Amino acid sequence: MTSTSASGLARFNASEESAALAELHEVCASTAWARQLLAARPFATVEDLYAASDAAMAELTADDLAEAMAGHPPIGRPKPGDPTSSREQAGMAGASEELKAEMLELNLAYQEKFGHVFLICATGRTGEQMRDAVKERIGNSPEQEREIVRTELGKINRIRLTRLVEQDA
Repeated sequence: MTSTSASGLARFNASEESAALAELHEVCASTAWARQLLAARPFATVEDLYAASDAAMAELTADDLAEAMAGHPPIGRPKPGDPTSSREQAGMAGASEELKAEMLELNLAYQEKFGHVFLICATGRTGEQMRDAVKERIGNSPEQEREIVRTELGKINRIRLTRLVEQDA
């Protein structure tokens, strides 16, 4: 653990409950996930924080997952003024208009089938990789897709938790 993440973890552990809850909601929109992590504080190590996140993610109900997904904009359309979604979707920033239009169509087809946005840990992925993933996953059953979404959310949460504990105090 770097000294930055150690001091960031100490800051998070010592935060007022309302401030810590707000930070956790920036990581994941699921109230159940955030409350479970809040209740597990203080964390001795960043790895303990990740383990608690993974455990909380594993326990989310379908409704909890839906709440978590509602906090994520569609791929190719990051929330205006939101540096987190813009950073995470950087692989789509330089995509051709053709690819962006294709992703819009695929997002809509996916959302029509599953009732929620296509969710993928987009960090480090190209627009083409995200397009190929939605094409592949649209054939899944709702049950298969729910578990893939759970895994992808877990990856996103780890990346965001890392950023949270690496922030300056």
